[in-house]
Amino acid sequence: MLYLDPRGEFISIMSTTSENNKRIAKNTLFLYFRQLLVMAVSLYTVRIVLTELGEEDYGIYNVVGGFVAMFNILSGALSVAIVRFLTYEMGLTDLSLTRLRRIFSSSVVIQIGMGLIITLLISLFGVWFVTHKMVLPSGRLDVTLYVLFFSTLSFFINLLSIPYNALIIAHERMNAFAYIAIVEGGLNLLMAFLLIVVPVDKLELYAFCKVIIALTVRGIYIFYCKRHFEESRFVWEFDRRLLSRMFTFSGWAFLGNGVVVLKDQGSNILLNLFGGPVVNAAQGIAAQVNAAAYSFVSNFMLAANPQITKNYASGALDTMYAIIIKSTKFGFFILLIIVLPLCAGINSVLRLWLVEVPDHTANFVMLILVYSLVDCLLSPLTTGMIAQGEIKNFEIRLSFIYSGNFIASYLCLRSGMIVEVVFVLNILFKMIVLVSLLWHARAKFHFPIMRFLRECILPIGAVFPVSTFFAFILPGRDDPSFGILVVRSLVIIIFTGMVVYLVGMSRIERAYIRGLLREKLLKSLREKK
Repeated sequence: MLYLDPRGEFISIMSTTSENNKRIAKNTLFLYFRQLLVMAVSLYTVRIVLTELGEEDYGIYNVVGGFVAMFNILSGALSVAIVRFLTYEMGLTDLSLTRLRRIFSSSVVIQIGMGLIITLLISLFGVWFVTHKMVLPSGRLDVTLYVLFFSTLSFFINLLSIPYNALIIAHERMNAFAYIAIVEGGLNLLMAFLLIVVPVDKLELYAFCKVIIALTVRGIYIFYCKRHFEESRFVWEFDRRLLSRMFTFSGWAFLGNGVVVLKDQGSNILLNLFGGPVVNAAQGIAAQVNAAAYSFVSNFMLAANPQITKNYASGALDTMYAIIIKSTKFGFFILLIIVLPLCAGINSVLRLWLVEVPDHTANFVMLILVYSLVDCLLSPLTTGMIAQGEIKNFEIRLSFIYSGNFIASYLCLRSGMIVEVVFVLNILFKMIVLVSLLWHARAKFHFPIMRFLRECILPIGAVFPVSTFFAFILPGRDDPSFGILVVRSLVIIIFTGMVVYLVGMSRIERAYIRGLLREKLLKSLREKK
């Protein structure tokens, strides 16, 4: 189990009474179990969906879904506020059920109102975008409008569940996510089966099934919260001061979220305008691979994030610094061990996974995975920034950086550059965001930058080039054999793990790992006897 002392070093179970880090480790295991199931189902269903829909229809769904997701700029900001205020409240020493209920009830009302506004905006602008701007194959306009309607409905359903999901995260009940994932995985498998056997327009059926799955899963989350959390009982008591603080916080978060969505989903639209639906299909596949890989580290971050916020609320800044630094470093290493085998054998992986591989898919996958590696360095720091609450200056600076990213992508594509340039620019601008985030973290909550560079960036800088060089010089990269792919992947994982252990970990961390393995081995031997 993972424990940290105030200096950020791992220490043994016997030398600490802290339950916080024990909870992080336990919740990470629950989330990993959930993700293994989700990933397996997701990869299998993507293969079926791509085969049944075809490259063009699959690309259409990704573009329409991306357009609807752009309106997350209106809901995402409030979502951040809800999670932050609930988690912060639970970290206070004078925890109040009444205040929690007020925060939750205010959140529900806000999300309902925001959902209605967003639905109206999508209705006004969505039809115009699909009809006049989107590049579509002949005869697919009506179906695309149908997809727009159901994508909007799915969006609205997911929006209403945000306060309930925030409660689960704030209470650190990650086992709920694991169990409900079983239901969601089964529904996705059923959807894939229906695409094969039901003789209707596959794209229409796919969009409709997504709505049913969203409705079912979100209903389960709401039922779980009602059963387990007293503060999920809605009350008509509103704190105007609280609402003002939440709206002020979410207003600045809205600015940052807006440019992030503009950059992410706007890039998807640019790819459609300059490359067509087939390029969007390649981007959609790359996004699926990235989501599967990044989910392992995001689960680790999700388990650590509530502790970052709660430690800030209780004034335990040294512990917060330690969690941020260690979760950043080990989050990067976790993702690196997953990413390197994928990138080094990407052509073989895609050929074995998909029946037909759209052009640009291999390049898109590798670039988006590198982008995620850089993103690992920001996630815990961002949580710390959100926890302290004063985000105005950071969000303004963020808006300038991401706006520049989107504009640069448009200008490069318009000048005739290859579509891969979008992903390269995303990586470069994400590095600029990291520098800006570090500067603001030092200014707002005295984050120790030099310690972060010494204990996190320096080990990463030593591990990354050595492991990457080995992965790409290993023979058999383009061998189509499944057996060769498995052997190469295992060799890369073992080698990278050894480099992480020898170069990326401190002496105390290595001693902790050895002690943990020794303890598990002795326990296993006793059980056999």
